[in-house]
Amino acid sequence: MDVPGIVESSLGDENVAARVSIGGEDELFVTPTRTLIYRADGLLSDETVEEYPHDAERLTVSEGRRKTKITLDYAIDGEREFTLPSKQADTALHPVLAGVLNASGVTEPGESVNQTYRFSELTIVITSDRLVKHVGEAVWDEEYEEYRFADVTGLDFEEGSVATQIVLEVNGRPQRIKAPNEQIGELRQRLTQALCSYYDVASEAELADALRGDEPEEDAEEDAEMGFGEGVDPLDADPPSTEEAEAAADDSDAAADDPEDAAEGARVGTVESGGEEGDDSEDGFDEAGFEPATSSDAGASDDVADELAELREVVEEQNELLEQQRQTIEQLIDELSRGR
Repeated sequence: MDVPGIVESSLGDENVAARVSIGGEDELFVTPTRTLIYRADGLLSDETVEEYPHDAERLTVSEGRRKTKITLDYAIDGEREFTLPSKQADTALHPVLAGVLNASGVTEPGESVNQTYRFSELTIVITSDRLVKHVGEAVWDEEYEEYRFADVTGLDFEEGSVATQIVLEVNGRPQRIKAPNEQIGELRQRLTQALCSYYDVASEAELADALRGDEPEEDAEEDAEMGFGEGVDPLDADPPSTEEAEAAADDSDAAADDPEDAAEGARVGTVESGGEEGDDSEDGFDEAGFEPATSSDAGASDDVADELAELREVVEEQNELLEQQRQTIEQLIDELSRGR
């Protein structure tokens, strides 16, 4: 690789991992441990190289209409910053952030950083082994979350009118990440491709099977292991003894010898339809504090379910409107800050 002499001297034994043009002959060079900003010789300044180590605790981006400022915050040296043309900012930020993640131990040696996405205060980084998410004013600091592909058990996308939720199931627990619909297509493709590469499959259907793993077989084994002693007992599992059966037969013979007693016993617990006796039984049922179930109860349950469904739809619509208003307010603030 042909690099300016002053840059080659600064590299030492390190190799250039990424190289980005930042306007004119100026360039950004990224090594495993540093970012080098090369400024070419001009009318107002001489040829220079500035070094920014990757062991930063915080990385922030301040965007303007023409220039973007990237700030690295160090534990000892404090803040150091450099500016880039806004058109090249996203292209340059990706390798810089990759170097910071590698230096901080978020990514492992040999792990490649595939893509970086920034949505307002949400930053998503897709690597070959994981997804890294950061929410906040900074693009990255120590308050980040990561989801290793080895722990992913499911992937789904819930589309909305303004944004789409990425549902990444990790160890059986769903993790939701909302991204605007304008960029969800590329993000979905990149994430799916990274997971397919990790699990060595060629399609989303094969990926779904790979993420499910052996769960159905495990469930079948658990069902097969359950014996009759767990749950409902089988019929005739404990039949009555011979003595109990003979005693029951003697009782029935005694009842047959005394027809009046048998008839009296037969009348116990019977209720005739209509008449005063029927009215008395209903009164007793009411006095006991019980009321028969009516069709109106079932109708009330259906009404409650319908109202809950309507309320859920209203809440979802309100959330989408709030998201639109938030984006409008952020755009207004950005334009006011630029003096429009």
